[in-house]
Amino acid sequence: MRLLVTGAAGFIGSFYVRAMLDGHYPGYAQADITVLDKLTYAGNRANLPHRHPRLTFVQGDICDRRLLQDVLPGHDAVVHFAGESHVDRSLMVPGEFVRTNVLGTQTLLDACLSAGVGRFVHVSTDEVYGSIDQGSWTEDSAISPNSPYSASKAASDMIVQAYVRTHRLEASITRCSNNYGPYQHIEKLIPRFVSNLLGGLPAPLYGQGRNIREWVHVADHCRAIQLVLARGRAGHVYNVGGGVECTNREIADLLVKLCDADPDLVTRVPDRKGHDFRYALDDSKIRNELGYEPRVAFDEGMAATVEWYRQNESWWNPLKTRAVTG
Repeated sequence: MRLLVTGAAGFIGSFYVRAMLDGHYPGYAQADITVLDKLTYAGNRANLPHRHPRLTFVQGDICDRRLLQDVLPGHDAVVHFAGESHVDRSLMVPGEFVRTNVLGTQTLLDACLSAGVGRFVHVSTDEVYGSIDQGSWTEDSAISPNSPYSASKAASDMIVQAYVRTHRLEASITRCSNNYGPYQHIEKLIPRFVSNLLGGLPAPLYGQGRNIREWVHVADHCRAIQLVLARGRAGHVYNVGGGVECTNREIADLLVKLCDADPDLVTRVPDRKGHDFRYALDDSKIRNELGYEPRVAFDEGMAATVEWYRQNESWWNPLKTRAVTG
């Protein structure tokens, strides 16, 4: 088995690759992995083993058709993590999101057809559904994205579905709630708060902090992706939730406690433009069909995450000057 994993020098993709190389996914303990990553600001080669007999690293762009034609032949499946993912950045440079998330996905799909790749898993987001005040989205819910980021991901989802229907590509889509865990770039909410609080710096909280998100540990998300790769149905979307909803204010208060920080460091800043109020997923499909369920308890996962950042300042401190802050 040979897998091409795009964007795997980033947060979620690197966790997935490390878990597979460590033999955590039954049936894939001997799989050979090619990582294709452009190494933008959010990609870090240090997130992956420097040397491993089953790992090949290729630095490159998923929009580079010639590169894909060289790299893809001989691979059995693609797990597609690569993409721009930070909402704040999408408000400033939306063109980069359209190029990478939309054109990049389409270029990759074309290359898979040409190379005869038999399986494709597209990693998407719950943000394509928009905002929901009550209840939760199912896979049949209409998509209604509200930011350039989520709009670009929604477009890429639709392109994947088009290739399934038009070319009978064996592709599936996952849509996950907010992730947390080690190696997440400090432009995102939890690592930004933790890195600031540990350093005695103000931690910016948008508006009143009432916006609600559902959280899942990256280990659970990656297990779900692997289940979809191994047994998911082509043309199907699978929601991946964590079952824990928190307001941003509740997350801030928990992180202050875990960091043993001064609560006054949490500083309210003007709200994000078009800030979605609430995300919530109904993930009964992947639970019932593929046997998924989260294993990492939220309180334990959050405590372990904060401890990882506490012990790995040398990893995140160089990123602070390049991170987008509130």
